[in-house]
Amino acid sequence: MRRVVPKCLGMGFQALTYLYLLAPILIVIPVSFSNATYLVFPPRGFSLRWYVNFFSLRELTDALLLSVRLAVAVTGAATVIGTMAAFALVRYHVLFRNSVRTLLMSPMVLPGVVLGIGFLIFFTRTRIIHTFWSLWLAHVIVALPYVVRTVSATLVNFPRVLEEAGASLGASPVAVFRTVTLPIAKPGIMAGAIFAFIVSFDELVISIFLTGPRLSTLPVEIYNYLEFTSDPTLAAISVILILLTVIAVALLERFVGFNVV
Repeated sequence: MRRVVPKCLGMGFQALTYLYLLAPILIVIPVSFSNATYLVFPPRGFSLRWYVNFFSLRELTDALLLSVRLAVAVTGAATVIGTMAAFALVRYHVLFRNSVRTLLMSPMVLPGVVLGIGFLIFFTRTRIIHTFWSLWLAHVIVALPYVVRTVSATLVNFPRVLEEAGASLGASPVAVFRTVTLPIAKPGIMAGAIFAFIVSFDELVISIFLTGPRLSTLPVEIYNYLEFTSDPTLAAISVILILLTVIAVALLERFVGFNVV
């Protein structure tokens, strides 16, 4: 009994934790198939009208495509730049290393409104406001700390002896990096890439300052839609985003993998 009771309590606590985390999804999915004209739970009837409504609204579908394209571009740039920065900060004696690290991490602690106003003033003066590239650059800066943080955590306890062994066997620095360093650091790099994609795709506050009538991301469009309407179309959008996230993670696991190889 001394062992069974704590184990049962632990399992019960874990079950409640998972239920708490999954509760929004368990509510959103059935609501998206509701036949009611407003958000209500439990749902009333069964209908696909709200999915049809989503794909019939040009502004929402265009915003979804823009958000996906923007998040992919941001993920690629932030992953490459963040990985290089992490290697430089961990492996080499960079001048003012602590100051550089603090500067790279600052977007994580600064309020989104402050960053949004700063980006708005800067891009207005550089005359690239309300363009894809202004959104891209702002999102890269915001997503960069997550990549630097995850890759740096992987490199702190990196077994350097494996690189030395590869070099002693005649491998060039490029070959050592490709066959030894990169596979071991891959979990941290992939985790940083996923964080960058999610941060860019879900960014709302900064995007509000940088979007315009002809350039709007999906979170901004959802915010504008929610301001005037509260039908289950929002639940349908949420289910589609959940499916896209699951598919993206599954493809990454299938073709890249998160485990060390």
